Amino acid sequence: MRALKISDPSYELMDDHHGNSLIYREHGFPCPLVRWHNHKEYELHLIVASSGKVFVGDYVGNFAPDSLFLTGPHLPHNWISQMDDGEVVAKRDMLVNFTDELFEAGHSVFSELRSITPMLERSRYGIEFRCSSTIAQARQLMQQVADSRGATRLGYFLIMLELLANCDDYQLLSGATSAQLGDENHADRTNLAVNYIFDNYMRELPLEEVAGHLGMKPTYFSRFFKRATGRCFVEFVNSLRISKSCELLLDQDKPVTDVCFESGFNNLSNFNRRFQQLKGMTPSCYRRLVEQRLTEQNLVS
Repeated sequence: MRALKISDPSYELMDDHHGNSLIYREHGFPCPLVRWHNHKEYELHLIVASSGKVFVGDYVGNFAPDSLFLTGPHLPHNWISQMDDGEVVAKRDMLVNFTDELFEAGHSVFSELRSITPMLERSRYGIEFRCSSTIAQARQLMQQVADSRGATRLGYFLIMLELLANCDDYQLLSGATSAQLGDENHADRTNLAVNYIFDNYMRELPLEEVAGHLGMKPTYFSRFFKRATGRCFVEFVNSLRISKSCELLLDQDKPVTDVCFESGFNNLSNFNRRFQQLKGMTPSCYRRLVEQRLTEQNLVS
């Protein structure tokens, strides 16, 4: 597996509005847009293909096809697919970007738009929508946004936002907002650090090694990284490892000890302690809970 390494400055300036209220985009993987970055626009982001790790603010989690996220202005984010070397996905993402101005101006004319405001406020922490039927409807509407132009495109977009604003099955992601995270001038170095960690977290990875990769002294890197991501280095790495272990625990035949070492921990007691801290249960309990939910879903379907 490999992660894309790009060192471009990671504040994304979207200068292609051309007088439109929103921007529709789609791209594959690898792609220059896949990096730790932020921008003034909101981003409604649908994963179409591949699985991997999602980073939103100080949150680290997993994504798969039909994962749907909404990130607020200037909240750093990135989606890194886990694929074999040389593997390419032609269309991985469908996304819409829009700004506060669209709704600030619209409120004065269309009072109905105010019903969307609470969701936009929540998006400053990042939102992942969980309801499968809502996501299926949103995917259809996203395609209609892609296929239309002008007022028709805007209409489909507003229908989609209203659908999501009425969805109660969601998860807030980051514990910190953009205002609490590092400034955009350091985003390019943060991107280098995150990509290096992502490439190497499944082995012993001392802070000094990552600091050296960025040409920083360890004490400075430690302060810099916590300000930029909202987490200290060890917490960030452990979050990645626990996220990986959750994937591995889906294999009911894989011993927990193997999961421990394959996800980057070097002893079982530390793995169990970190897992309990982040998930509120032991790895074995998590595995049983997942198995129970899968059984319930199969019975329903």
